[in-house]
Amino acid sequence: MDHTKHARLASDELIESILDGATVYGADDSKVGTVSHVHGSGSAAQIVIDVGGFLGIGAKPVAVSAGELDFMRDEDGEVHAITSWTKDQLKDMPEHYD
Repeated sequence: MDHTKHARLASDELIESILDGATVYGADDSKVGTVSHVHGSGSAAQIVIDVGGFLGIGAKPVAVSAGELDFMRDEDGEVHAITSWTKDQLKDMPEHYD
């Protein structure tokens, strides 16, 4: 997927209603997780990503800062994020508990 043509989200768009369910892609463009929920808003928000599992079952939730992800919209308006982390690196992070 060529992300260079995708529109980056503004800080005020980093809210749960926009980010919930967004796919997170790793540096090699493979899917590494899905945004399950958001604490706060803007670049200071904490993004909870479900990593691994199948259809949400058995996934491990991990929390990262919104500033550590690059959120954007593709040509169809779908929101997604890219990160330099691999799926294994995310799985090694501490589990997030609500």
